[in-house]
Amino acid sequence: MSPSTISTIINFVKNQKLMSPIKYFTAWFAAVFLLSPSSKVAAQEIVKNISLSEAIAAALNDNKEIHLAGIDQNIAAINFKKTNAIFLPQVSLSYTGIRTNDPLNSFGFKLEQRTITQNDFNPVLLNNPNATSNYMTRLEVQQPLLNIDMLYQRMGAKKQIEAYQYKTQRTKEYLTFEVQNAYLQLQLAYDALKVVEEALQTAKSIYVFTDNHFKQGLIQKSDLLNAQVHITSVESSQAKAQSGIKNASDYLGLLMGKPAGTIYKPGGGLQTGPTAVDTSRYIYPERSDFMAIQKAIEASNLMVKSSQMSYLPRINAFGNYQYNDSRVTGFGANSYFFGVQVSWNIFIGNKTKNAIAAQKSERDKLVTQLAQQKEQSQSDLDKAYRDLSDATFEIKQGKEAIEQATESLRILQNRYKQGLVNTTDVLMAETQLSQLKFSLAQAQFSSNVSRAYIQFLTATANK
Repeated sequence: MSPSTISTIINFVKNQKLMSPIKYFTAWFAAVFLLSPSSKVAAQEIVKNISLSEAIAAALNDNKEIHLAGIDQNIAAINFKKTNAIFLPQVSLSYTGIRTNDPLNSFGFKLEQRTITQNDFNPVLLNNPNATSNYMTRLEVQQPLLNIDMLYQRMGAKKQIEAYQYKTQRTKEYLTFEVQNAYLQLQLAYDALKVVEEALQTAKSIYVFTDNHFKQGLIQKSDLLNAQVHITSVESSQAKAQSGIKNASDYLGLLMGKPAGTIYKPGGGLQTGPTAVDTSRYIYPERSDFMAIQKAIEASNLMVKSSQMSYLPRINAFGNYQYNDSRVTGFGANSYFFGVQVSWNIFIGNKTKNAIAAQKSERDKLVTQLAQQKEQSQSDLDKAYRDLSDATFEIKQGKEAIEQATESLRILQNRYKQGLVNTTDVLMAETQLSQLKFSLAQAQFSSNVSRAYIQFLTATANK
């Protein structure tokens, strides 16, 4: 296996070292979805319902990363087929035309053409021959018999195919994880819109009540203005939430290989994401990215063995069949020869020795990287379980806080209608309730992302 091939596999594995999914996707959602300006859309927007399984299936079928991984796998398979040359003969056909007055070649051409006469042994003609033409048609065959170093190279190429097969599998697993995250982000965007719409409905009801009391001279104009400002603020959040849905839909469409512009609507609630998690709390050594590196290590061992076997002699057969004639279209004389060659590179300036040393270093590097990757993955898994535990606790606390905030808002609204509290108190209570609802949605999102990440980390090549 070439160093560039091994580097390709290792770069793929390095890309699997993901940051904490909770922090990454929550921050990304807030920055890109909720705070970005409204994108320009067509006059007629297309809304399409989609399930998580449909999104994953579409991504695995049309995503370009999957196509690229398949191409790499095909290239490895073709490179393996190239090693069939160590068993198959090499056949070449040539036609050569020569004209010369060189004494040696002139006499030799006549011998090959079998046209030598007694007069050709005249010393004058031997030393000063006339120009002689020779047209030769030659069929050459070379047949490998025993090249042990090439056999080990062939086995190394076979391991390369297996490495790319595991790479393709890990690419699919990673894409599935990405689609799950994108789907959860889309669900969170819809949940955020729902929270904002509920807040807007409450704000408008507060404004209507405030406006009626202002007209009756029961409250000051500042209370009415506060209610108006609150509605404006909530409407602005509503516009941003709608843009967040469009942005989340575009991202999901990108993963599925679909053009931007379609607004996707997930089926079900936030709990439609991954639910079952591996409770073993350890990383399986049979994970596909680990297996890809392991196969690369095995291929490196075979390449070392191939270089060591190059010290041994090679045995190959050869032969040719040819026609010689002084005419362009003639086939006046034919001849053949064949044989077996034993060749042995006894010393080539320590080239093989240094090549073996370099290959062993590459192999040792792969071994170290595999160990490091396993340690990093175990650390990521432990953190993912802690994130899941934190999110579960936040969900429990959030539900209790929402119940309390809902009851508090109800009490304040009743007291507001009786003139016992001011408008600011009611608006603050309503804002607090909206914030708690969105925090609960974020906690549910974080829980589902952690579950998806745990599934990704604990996947095995046998599943």
